[in-house]
Amino acid sequence: MVYGAQILPFAVLFTLGVGCAVQAQSLPPAVNAQSGVDGEGSFGAPVGAQADTAQPMYLQGDELIYDSNGEKITALGNVEIVYKNYFLTADKVIYDRSADTLSAAGNVVLRDPSGGITRTERIVLTDDFRDGFVESLSIVSEDETRITARRAVRRDGKVTEFEQGKFTPCRHDPDKAPLWCISAERVIHNSEDATITYLDAALNIFGVPVAYVPYFQHPDPSVKRKSGFLMPRYTTSEDLGYGAEVPYYFALSPHYDFTLHPLYTSRHGVLWKGTWRQKISYGDIRGSYNIKLAGIDQNFEDLPNQDSSLDGWRGSVETRGDISLSSWWNLGWNVIIESDDTFRRFYKIDNVLQTDRVNSVALTGLSDRNFLQVQGYHFGGLLLNDNDSAESRVHPIVDWDYIVDTPVLGGELSWTVNTLSLSRNLTFQDSNGDILDTGTTTQRAVGEVKWRRRFIDPLGITYTPFANLRGDVISYDNAVDPVTNTLIEQDSVARGVASAGLLASYPWLARTASASHIIEPIGQIIARTDSVEQRNLPNEDARSLLFDVTNLFELNKTSGFDRVETGTRANVGLQYTFQANNGGYARFLVGQSFHLAGENIYKEDSGSEPSLDPATSASILNENNGLEEQTSDYVAGVYLSPLRTIKFIGQARFANEDLSLRRADVTARAAYGPITVASTYTYTASDPLDLSTEDQQEILGSVVLRLAEHWNLIGSTRYDLDVDESRSNSLALQYADECFILTTQYTETNISNEDITADRTIMVYFALKHLGEFSYRADALDHLFGENQE
Repeated sequence: MVYGAQILPFAVLFTLGVGCAVQAQSLPPAVNAQSGVDGEGSFGAPVGAQADTAQPMYLQGDELIYDSNGEKITALGNVEIVYKNYFLTADKVIYDRSADTLSAAGNVVLRDPSGGITRTERIVLTDDFRDGFVESLSIVSEDETRITARRAVRRDGKVTEFEQGKFTPCRHDPDKAPLWCISAERVIHNSEDATITYLDAALNIFGVPVAYVPYFQHPDPSVKRKSGFLMPRYTTSEDLGYGAEVPYYFALSPHYDFTLHPLYTSRHGVLWKGTWRQKISYGDIRGSYNIKLAGIDQNFEDLPNQDSSLDGWRGSVETRGDISLSSWWNLGWNVIIESDDTFRRFYKIDNVLQTDRVNSVALTGLSDRNFLQVQGYHFGGLLLNDNDSAESRVHPIVDWDYIVDTPVLGGELSWTVNTLSLSRNLTFQDSNGDILDTGTTTQRAVGEVKWRRRFIDPLGITYTPFANLRGDVISYDNAVDPVTNTLIEQDSVARGVASAGLLASYPWLARTASASHIIEPIGQIIARTDSVEQRNLPNEDARSLLFDVTNLFELNKTSGFDRVETGTRANVGLQYTFQANNGGYARFLVGQSFHLAGENIYKEDSGSEPSLDPATSASILNENNGLEEQTSDYVAGVYLSPLRTIKFIGQARFANEDLSLRRADVTARAAYGPITVASTYTYTASDPLDLSTEDQQEILGSVVLRLAEHWNLIGSTRYDLDVDESRSNSLALQYADECFILTTQYTETNISNEDITADRTIMVYFALKHLGEFSYRADALDHLFGENQE
């Protein structure tokens, strides 16, 4: 008998037709049947398992009837059929050999291997079981997607047509309408063309039709990629006007594709955009890359500032890639080439808060004890007041770290090698007052050998002695002497620093019935070469100095290789750790650094002119860095989590003289009931990143209020306390459940730079499970929260 084999592909075909991910198996034309169960557990074929093609079919019922001439076989009462991990039950099954048909009626239920459940009152298969029809069909998939149809017909072995079909992934009471569903008078699935066609389709919200489409077609779930239009996007913006973006996807190959998504704007015309993606698999070489293109023929009179220099074609090329060359080697890049500094931000391709451009290409090798990276950089500034010195090129920088696999003198021996080749634009005013537009270049090679070993004495004191030997060779052309502020045409310098030291800590542990307490004094002494010639050398990578608890015990607290610590220094700290039995945790660390002998590189040379950067006329090593005196400022770090829902992280630096606050970074997050609050506060007496000597304060806060089971109210703000001005604010109302997401968001920004102006945004976004997403933006600035956000 063959009926069990033919029921299954029909039901699976219907499931594919409405978008459920159910795997269809090819079935044999005939199988054997038995009355009763052959072997224990035959009816226990696990739902969700893969079909076993070697498994026979089993049939049982309360009564099995053969007619006199053997043309009809009827199974009555609690009929059960098991075949290839499919399980069919019905009140009645009739197999008519003369008509070559199979009929199942009465509470027909089919469970497929993926966990889907199909319910119908009647199913009939004809024409060698390739064709047939189903009445009053209902399917529930493993993820509780529900499909119903009044009638389904299969013909020619490849086309299935459903009448009055409905599809919804939303859980709902059978007596009530779902949150949303797609209904259509006819749904046609062509398995040969792998297409699903809808005629007279409508989107229903709570049973009410809200959108009508007379005809549309898309690939069935068996198709992974197929050319066609994607979901459109619509925008309105004060800068761009009305906009519409209708992407078209080209499935060119299983390994590469292209998406053309031009954006029409009423004020500027068509912004042409396209994305090429490709996966690479050739032997051991595997990975992917993409190329994104954007361009527009700009009429400068349409711009807010009417800058004539922006007339004509503007655009950008962005490419990213990550390719594994072997088990150890990897090639990656992130490069953006653009016509001008504001194109990508004005057309909302990049975050409007982005202030610089960093392009990089890197070849990386990594093993258990060996790391080698060759990396090239290009830096460029995007702000209006950026001059040529903001643009520089690193071609390349090489980092090599190696750890010897066998102990040396009982400890770990390692070395670090760094080489750099850098060129940068330079605008320089000489002693005669003449402005020189030139370029500066720097070549540098650094080698450092490091050794350390750890001991623990019987009292529990931990000792870590260490020794370092470092040598540098530096060559430069047209460099600016940071002390005399004069141009050095060409020079080469060699320097070396030897250092040795000891880190010791003595943790004291105390336990109580509810918690453990650890008090740990930490001390470190480092003796180095008293001084080396470096104040007159250019400083490209060590300008940013941030002294806090994270680098209190570092050998060099500088951010780069161009400056190296000298002299003898002691670092001390006290750490307290609390661990409660209920999961509560706290850690406090406070410390200070002392310069004991030799030259303190963090202090300005009082015997010479101030070290000035010609681009900003500010001290290169900020005089308020906290290490400029023999006794440093105090640094403190706090990490608190009294409950799983409360976290607090803070770092601060206090003046040694009067304990006044020099710098603070505090982040807190707490959740109580329906409310979740997060806030970050930053304060700097002077910012070493932009070499400013003015105080800076900023606060970033957000709150999430859960209004109901699926409803959230979300607000955030970014406020500049120094100028008493808001930088950005947003308020969003969000609904999210298992089948639908709806977000309405209002955002305002107060940022101005060239043709970028302050703006307000209203964004509406919703996503339907299995069908895609839709967004509408007025003053389209939801890119503020995109991947390029600083």
